[in-house]
Amino acid sequence: MRVLVVTAVPVERDAVTRAFGGVAQTVELPGAAVHRCGAFDVLAGGAGPAAAAAATAFALGSEPYGLVVSAGIGGAFTPVTPLGSLIVASDIVAADLGAETAEGFLPVTALGFGRDRFAPPPALVREVTAATGAASGAVLTVSTVTGTAERAAALLAAHPGALAEAMEGFGVAEAAERAGVPVLELRAVSNAVGPRDRDAWRIGDALAALTDAFGKSAPVLEGWNLHDH
Repeated sequence: MRVLVVTAVPVERDAVTRAFGGVAQTVELPGAAVHRCGAFDVLAGGAGPAAAAAATAFALGSEPYGLVVSAGIGGAFTPVTPLGSLIVASDIVAADLGAETAEGFLPVTALGFGRDRFAPPPALVREVTAATGAASGAVLTVSTVTGTAERAAALLAAHPGALAEAMEGFGVAEAAERAGVPVLELRAVSNAVGPRDRDAWRIGDALAALTDAFGKSAPVLEGWNLHDH
């Protein structure tokens, strides 16, 4: 089974390919160039849900894949998920897709259309969590990265138990759903959600954790089949 891994930027893509020895063949697909490492095609699709959805859709329309993984670094609601730890999404949630009202934020589902979350296959989540030692919980997709304590608190109030936020998961999941391909989201924690403090970020540690995660989970991802569960 071929696995499509979608990251935002090349440094994340390269962290994933290092798990496979760092030797990759560049394959040009319509609208996307992937780095091919055995059964894994790794794509830097761009930042944000729109770019991620478009890049994923182009790749899925060009090659047959049995699984799509949204992967990269992200912010976490610490101390539940400390810097350098791993998170596998039990739910991929569009946290800011909806409308602001006088009574507060309404998700798109409350407006009577669309959807605001995808649930990866629970068996796959369990197997990858066990293989990597990751935490499992909701990962929020946002178009604007949280930069204040007030916004972080509001997100947790709206999504109790959420473990992290990132910018691409929901876009990747939307494209995968339309192609009928199961999706997973895997994040390595580089920073805390809240006030921006770049001196406290641990991007290098998070990228190393991402490499380690794919080294440990590759057999699960490559051999996993939805119809066997």
